[in-house]
Amino acid sequence: MDLSGIYPPICTPFLADGDFSAHKLRANVEKWGQTGIAGFCATGSTGEAKLLSHDEKLKVWQTLRDATTMPLIAGASAESVRESIVAVNEAAAIGYGAALVLTPHYYKGQMLRPESQLTYFRAVADSARIPVIIYNFPQNTGIDLPVEVVVQLSAHPNIIGIKESSGSVEKVGRMVYETPSHFQILTGSATTFYASFCVGAVGAILAFANPAPRACVAVYKAWKAGDQTRGLAAQRHMARAGALIGSKYQIPGLKHAMDLNGYYGGPVRLPILPLTPATQKEIEELFADITE
Repeated sequence: MDLSGIYPPICTPFLADGDFSAHKLRANVEKWGQTGIAGFCATGSTGEAKLLSHDEKLKVWQTLRDATTMPLIAGASAESVRESIVAVNEAAAIGYGAALVLTPHYYKGQMLRPESQLTYFRAVADSARIPVIIYNFPQNTGIDLPVEVVVQLSAHPNIIGIKESSGSVEKVGRMVYETPSHFQILTGSATTFYASFCVGAVGAILAFANPAPRACVAVYKAWKAGDQTRGLAAQRHMARAGALIGSKYQIPGLKHAMDLNGYYGGPVRLPILPLTPATQKEIEELFADITE
């Protein structure tokens, strides 16, 4: 699976009563599909995956698969190898091309050990019916996969890449230089993704692409064209909003920005709290000149 380009890790749309809305997701997918993105990632961190039931995840996966022919990545993992394999292969049965597998982290004392990390990802990949993409998100898991571990995992025939969300361009560069050429590095940082492309990343799974896919695609296209001036300008244009969405406003802010830009964001799911009116206004000011 070619992971080049921009993949939005889609927000999961909920109605006022809290139920998942397949209709709203289909409408968003139709609009996103016209923006130049490469495909979609479902039930990742931005999709409030940890707050979805098993049945809801299956509904999201099936709705998205039915709504598009574009390449799809499923956020499909659990704390145990056994449950992760089940989730990955359920996504495979629905027709997903790859699975995004997050570092297990609840038993942190064990999972900080490189041998535990290697065992987990290798065991999942051994039994997965679709390729595995490692998902390193230390801001949420409290575990930052070492480059040395990623290099060892890159030798596995069914582990095709990594989504590196630490925000470290230096780390992205090291992984590019130390892994085989077929191993694909994706960035998850909206504030550093142009720089990550410059050191060898091939694509990005960006939460910011939910409300502003064209802005993200513009950065990618400028890099592909070798136009550094245009690329840096496009990155700079979205830098402040990207940084604040990632650090301060997070999913509630993303969903409000989606509503502003013609998508359906809708409510978040408790215990995530909705924005206050004052915070909504801050988001509106941030996105005043950032359209979809």
